[in-house]
Amino acid sequence: MADNNQRIHPVDVEAAAATPTAPLVSRDASKSDKGDPAVHQGGEQYPPFRRTIPLAQSKPPMRRRRSCCCRCLCWTLSLILLLVIIIAAAAGILYLVFRPKLPKYSIDQLTISDFQLSTNNSLYARFDVTVTARNPNKKIGIYYKNGSRLSVFYTDTKLCEGALPVFYQGHRNTTVMQVALTGQNANASGLLASVTEQQRQTGKIPLTLRARVPVRVKVGKLTLRKVKFLVRCGLVVDNLTADYTIRIRTSSCKFRFRL
Repeated sequence: MADNNQRIHPVDVEAAAATPTAPLVSRDASKSDKGDPAVHQGGEQYPPFRRTIPLAQSKPPMRRRRSCCCRCLCWTLSLILLLVIIIAAAAGILYLVFRPKLPKYSIDQLTISDFQLSTNNSLYARFDVTVTARNPNKKIGIYYKNGSRLSVFYTDTKLCEGALPVFYQGHRNTTVMQVALTGQNANASGLLASVTEQQRQTGKIPLTLRARVPVRVKVGKLTLRKVKFLVRCGLVVDNLTADYTIRIRTSSCKFRFRL
């Protein structure tokens, strides 16, 4: 009967939707018919539940950063290219003005004053080498500095060594130098036997002369930094007998320099 006595009232749906309603229960509390769930049966009270919403992280402006990097790279490459062009132009102008040419070297004469075994089985060698240095340049001079070394090798064994004199070689100058070389090899009986056997069989003994010469090149009135001339000469002689006329059959020299 109770159900039949209830009345139904019309509700304005649009008005109900437009009118804001307040929550029946606050967000910080949660209640039910059984009581407050935030309070434990033992009397302990839990902290209110709070929902944390992560903030959206802002992304860095990638396009702007990339454009700055590209701009810096373009400027750097442009400066490098400009520097290379300037250096190439300066080198071209210097070449046209001074017309540099490589110096030339030759071994003209070889004299042996000592090449024999001692009582302790050591081989003593003393060579006198005549070296000719030619500077074909019109406006370039060469300062030969201290610290040079000229060595004579048979196969891979150094027989003797010495040093070139210190001097200045002017324009279009040819200088002939007498260089004394000395050396000693211990336990060299096998070495001397190999040289003697090759001389007996072929009448040709190959030698290699290597020179390392620190120099400073003078271009006009400007003296450049020190560089090293590296000269390698291959020659073939008929014998290595002391106090005997040595005939050079063939001789050729190669030149390069190193900073």
